[in-house]
Amino acid sequence: MPSFCCTVEEQIPGGLRLDRYVAEYKGLLSRSQIKAHALQGKINGKAVKLSRPVQTGDFVELSWNEAEPLNLIPEDIPLDIIYEDERAVVINKPQGMVVHPGAGNRRGTLANALYFRRLCRGRASVPAGLRPGIVHRLDKDTSGLIIAAYDDEALAFLSEQFKTRKVKKNYIAIVSGVPKEETGRVETLIARDAANRKRFAVSVHGKTALTFYRVIKTWGGRSLLLLRPKTGRTHQLRVHLRYLGCPITGDPLYGFTDPLFSSAGLMLHAKRLVITLPGESAPRVFTSPMPERFTAMIHRLNESY
Repeated sequence: MPSFCCTVEEQIPGGLRLDRYVAEYKGLLSRSQIKAHALQGKINGKAVKLSRPVQTGDFVELSWNEAEPLNLIPEDIPLDIIYEDERAVVINKPQGMVVHPGAGNRRGTLANALYFRRLCRGRASVPAGLRPGIVHRLDKDTSGLIIAAYDDEALAFLSEQFKTRKVKKNYIAIVSGVPKEETGRVETLIARDAANRKRFAVSVHGKTALTFYRVIKTWGGRSLLLLRPKTGRTHQLRVHLRYLGCPITGDPLYGFTDPLFSSAGLMLHAKRLVITLPGESAPRVFTSPMPERFTAMIHRLNESY
């Protein structure tokens, strides 16, 4: 059973509940994880409810249950490890690898591979939910950097940075079309597409989504873009580039399969990740090399234009 104790040194707003202090100030567990892990607390040596207000100077003791293992099959799948320590791992995910298991994808996923690595490290449990240590998502056909945690506290610490938008992510994409402005932003609401449940779309309802972009190079009717999403909505970059009139090359869901590069697939790659690791105070910068499918397409475009 994980545990944590500390003396409250922050200037706490009056009436802040213990569960909010755990989630918002310490980042140990998210609000949903607090319930799933049956968090228990003591303040100044006395057991209290999670609704009990926390005051500056209180001595807080916390304990919670490890999550039960999911029905996952551990698999020794080779991974391109960019960084790894006892608490977190940064992976360069290949195009075509499914991140989370689902219907028809119970084997061969990143989750299966990470479960195997956890077992090898003597950590037999998997964090709560359907993401065994995986903090954020990448679509199956998007390649690049993704971070995962090896324990619940690390998962909560990393997840909080995504929630509060402290993480910086840069992507590259080759798109069909050329944006009117060399640099710009796309800010919309995004919701599930009522006409196609597999897609999302810009809507008058939904969640706020913000993406910054910069044109790196153009070839006729194609462009290489640097993308910086400020939010992390499902399919956000794919939806925003379609909305901009420049769908990502090789995206059959939001654009079309480019007949000149039909075998390349989705031309979207998570190239840079800036995030603070568990136990550290300053952010680290992780980068991924440009994939071969990008260099091959850029070479062909350079020869043609």
